[in-house]
Amino acid sequence: MMTKMLISFAAMLPVLAAAAPCQPVPALIERDTQYEEALRVGDAAFLKTLLAEDYVWVHTLGSQIESRDSLLARLAKPVVYKARFTSDVHAHTQGDTVVLRGVSTTEQWNADGTTWRTNRYQFMRTYVNVAGQCKLLSVQTMNLK
Repeated sequence: MMTKMLISFAAMLPVLAAAAPCQPVPALIERDTQYEEALRVGDAAFLKTLLAEDYVWVHTLGSQIESRDSLLARLAKPVVYKARFTSDVHAHTQGDTVVLRGVSTTEQWNADGTTWRTNRYQFMRTYVNVAGQCKLLSVQTMNLK
């Protein structure tokens, strides 16, 4: 009886994994870290695989709104940051949707090439299941003073 239950459960694992591609949350947070790094270095190839077709990024107070296409176009001439990282990341899950929120810190080189400035942003990123793949649908960032 136990063997039959284990075999049945093992057979369901691929189905369960396809049903929740944005799970487990620790793996999604790691993928989100890759998103930050892709933004830092201008890795458009990675972003093309991660971003949903309807992706939208709303920057501080709507000062800029970027679509998938406009973000990828901007990254064609990337500004490489000294560093980009997140902290205090929390996950909120509802069905196939996971919203990550936390603080993103960017360190951007000044014109002199030796000093940099630091900005901190509160972020919310929404990841959704699109045809069995976890895609980043939307981002909202707010500059923290």
